[in-house]
Amino acid sequence: MTDRIALAFARARSEGRAALVTFVTAGDPSIAATLDVLSALVEGGADVVELGMPFTDPMADGPAIQAANLRSLANGTTTAAIFQIARWFCERYPHVPLVLMGYANPMLRRGAEWFANQAASTGVSGVICVDLPPEEDDQLGPALRERGVHLIRLATPTTDAARLPAVLDGASGFLYYVSVAGITGLQQAAQASIEDAVARLKAATDLPVAVGFGIRSPDQAAAVGRVADGVVVGSAIVDLVARHGADAPAQVRTYIQSLSAALAAARKGVHA
Repeated sequence: MTDRIALAFARARSEGRAALVTFVTAGDPSIAATLDVLSALVEGGADVVELGMPFTDPMADGPAIQAANLRSLANGTTTAAIFQIARWFCERYPHVPLVLMGYANPMLRRGAEWFANQAASTGVSGVICVDLPPEEDDQLGPALRERGVHLIRLATPTTDAARLPAVLDGASGFLYYVSVAGITGLQQAAQASIEDAVARLKAATDLPVAVGFGIRSPDQAAAVGRVADGVVVGSAIVDLVARHGADAPAQVRTYIQSLSAALAAARKGVHA
């Protein structure tokens, strides 16, 4: 099986830049609009796409993504619809890895085996489950790994040296460093703390390290991209979808192009 995530990070590395990892919520503002927004992400230069699975209690997310979850659920978005979106994306953009991101309840409701089968059969490259600690992951991770789907783990500023081995055990694809303690979208960590954290994490794993939470502007993306293997942007994209609705794809494409250009220039000493 082709490892799309490894190829995406390798391609970015060969081009002397960090990979751009983007996030949108499935079904916001509609299923059809989600397809158009996903296309805009790829056309703008996204290397990896995270597709959020809406949930009634998204406790790790800030106001923007919480609202997107509620809009999506109000539209009647189901797990089946999310996998239909995933299949469409993976068939249309076979070179761009798709990662499902969400909470344990929707993923485990029908059982880990069912979810892993669906993910693998639709072409999903990885899964991020934000509220499943590694110590309690005796079902989802093994089921995904058995089918060649990456389980991408989260590290945070509170992940100390004693806990990091547990986080890395069974992790694959890339390591997602949540750069601030708290919910998505509200603040960004100081650059010095990000640099220290990335250095510490890269000393402990060969996995690419992608940094997210609070990155909104091209300048912020460039600063993080100088030290990290990947830069994750989510809430800012979700905000564009909220503001522009069905007209969001054009806005999203232009925004992603600005981030992509900033990352391309970041390590060349060029101000983007």
